[in-house]
Amino acid sequence: MTHSPPPCGPPSGGSSASGTGIARRRRRRWAKGAGLGAAVLVAAAVGAGWTVYAKLSSNIRADDAAAAELGRYERERPAVRAPGARNILLIGSDTRAGNGNDRYGRDLGSQRSDTTILLHLAADRRGATAVSIPRDLMVDVPGCLRADGTRGEPVFAMFNHAFELGGSACTVRTVEKLTDIRVDHHMVVDFSGFKDMVDAVGGVRVCLKEPVDDKAAALRLPAGEVTLDGEQALGYVRARESLGDGSDTERMRRQQRFLGALVTRVRGDDVLLNPVRLYAVLDAATSSLTTDPGLADLGGLYRLVRTVRDIPAARVQFLTVPRQAYVYDADRDQLVEPEAEKLFERLRLDQPLVVAGQAPQKPPASQKGTKSSASPAPTYTGNTAAEHGCG
Repeated sequence: MTHSPPPCGPPSGGSSASGTGIARRRRRRWAKGAGLGAAVLVAAAVGAGWTVYAKLSSNIRADDAAAAELGRYERERPAVRAPGARNILLIGSDTRAGNGNDRYGRDLGSQRSDTTILLHLAADRRGATAVSIPRDLMVDVPGCLRADGTRGEPVFAMFNHAFELGGSACTVRTVEKLTDIRVDHHMVVDFSGFKDMVDAVGGVRVCLKEPVDDKAAALRLPAGEVTLDGEQALGYVRARESLGDGSDTERMRRQQRFLGALVTRVRGDDVLLNPVRLYAVLDAATSSLTTDPGLADLGGLYRLVRTVRDIPAARVQFLTVPRQAYVYDADRDQLVEPEAEKLFERLRLDQPLVVAGQAPQKPPASQKGTKSSASPAPTYTGNTAAEHGCG
């Protein structure tokens, strides 16, 4: 007796449903595995992001001693006159202490503020004004706490003596006494940090009207458009005798133009949209900073930068406080009054001002066609971040 072969197809007795169940279980296992893999990738990305964040935050040094010293004098500090506006004191330290800084001279246990800029951010964040304070300006320096724990007597001296005497706290107090402007935050950056920032962005382009040969700064540059690396940039902004007319005025203007070029470079897409370069910039910037506790982590800095990132370059202004040769010593400076006080008053009240070469700001639409008792915005010699290249 012969037997017929079983019919083609799945076995009977619910075997079809069983096969479907197997396929479903396989899909579930695949989906579960894929989900687990995605979760691992996300966790890795988050972990890497947190590692980077923690590393950059740890780079920043909190200036707790300065915060404590300023707290002791809270009652004598200026009141806030324009809520929402921010005033940040940027201090370029010429200390020879620290990694890589000893090559610029001997460290005799002292430091001075080679460059000091009061940065005013408008309350509406539509403009920023950076005011350079000459290091040779004769000012009243208050009695400040020294590094050795003793306290100096109030003295009439050059502005950069304040940093040498009592560091950032003394410099903040001196600026507030000079301007009656409340300093909300301060940052100190050293030589090495400045160089690393320039190198991290791939160099900064400047325009030289004539060749430079400065042996003291080890700087030799041709005339025309030149892209400076960090070492060259440091020599360029610090050189005094070999560039321009040899005055501190010329040097500050050169520093302002260079900072405008650096701002433009950092804001460029090849930096902001390049993760590797952006990390290098952030690492260089944070590694060189000592700030008040309010900015001493990446979150604090980010919140500050986020509020100003959309300010047009034409509204980032650089100028120098109005001053002239000191009456008793031509190698020192003194304020020009009442021009200096007018500048400080406008900054205190968050009122507009313009620099030479910039068109006056247009009045709001609500004021067009009406008379206004407000005085026109005064004009000061300076430049904007948009006016830094070769003309």
